Amino acid sequence: MPIAEEPVGDDEADALLHGLSSLPGLVIAASGGPDSTALLVVVARWVKRLRRPPKLFAVTVDHGLRPQSAREAAMVKRLSRQLGVPHRTVRWSGKKPTSGLQEAARAARYRLLAEAAAGVGYAHVLTAHTLDDQAETVLFRLARGSGLTGLAGMAGAAPWPTAGSGEIFLLRPFLHLPKARLVATLRKAGIAYSEDPSNSDPRFTRARLRALMPALAREGLDARGLSRLATRMRRAEAAIEFAVEAARAALAPAGWPRQGPIVFETDRFLDLPAEVGLRLLGQAIAHVGGQGPAELGQLEGLYGALRQSSPLRRTLAGTLISLAGDRLTFERAPARRASGPRRTPYASQRSHTPNRQGAL
Repeated sequence: MPIAEEPVGDDEADALLHGLSSLPGLVIAASGGPDSTALLVVVARWVKRLRRPPKLFAVTVDHGLRPQSAREAAMVKRLSRQLGVPHRTVRWSGKKPTSGLQEAARAARYRLLAEAAAGVGYAHVLTAHTLDDQAETVLFRLARGSGLTGLAGMAGAAPWPTAGSGEIFLLRPFLHLPKARLVATLRKAGIAYSEDPSNSDPRFTRARLRALMPALAREGLDARGLSRLATRMRRAEAAIEFAVEAARAALAPAGWPRQGPIVFETDRFLDLPAEVGLRLLGQAIAHVGGQGPAELGQLEGLYGALRQSSPLRRTLAGTLISLAGDRLTFERAPARRASGPRRTPYASQRSHTPNRQGAL
């Protein structure tokens, strides 16, 4: 049997989950699909082999988008009971958007998972993202014109700050396993699972990209290669972030002021490597403006303008950026007037926070 189709054995599961054994509790995100069902089974078996295992709590998010969703949640509940894992189904209620449905459903899923985790006092949520999901995430972000950060894909562990629920950590222990191995694990155990038809619905971008994967693999761009690219991008990302922190310490040795402007020496800022300068520019704007990060394309436009002209005044994401001589200044932009006969030439541009999940 090819290794890509071998079930996940006990020794491999022990290695994949070893770092989690000291945690007090784990929430398992279990939708009923093959990946999350395999996660539930593997983790439930793993804790039985431990002397002092973490407590488990399985959560199914019923988005209410398909008639079958309630039945699928009931299947997960029955399996959880058989495995000795407490289970809860939470539902996404309220009006559903007519556009951006998958993105909204994804955001709702993580919000509900975080609330469920906080409700039982656990801070770690396991999701069943696989090597295939990582590859799709890289393709998706590449198609959307993402920068280096986005092409680094999903991390094996990442904090997910949530309003009102404290900080929740997302853990993806199967991120380097092909989906086929999780399916093989369930087949060997004789455990049924559900298939979400939206995963192959061509109305959704991810489904269209998924359909391209076999052709890309024939050209050498398979899931493992895309995942390897993400790993290398993440390595480069760490190096650049290190350089950004060093540049920030050099240009603002006293740190960001809690109130008041941030001021850089113009020449020292413009002498930084472009990627470092671009990120430092984004950090300063996010800190001063208080509206979250500016879009990468907006930052690139502003950075290019700073290199080409002086003096310059621009407003972006609630921050007024002024370049005059040897000073580059960031200060809170004045509030915009609701109406009036004249418009200031430096009217604030609206900032949109990028989508963080991709394939979360």
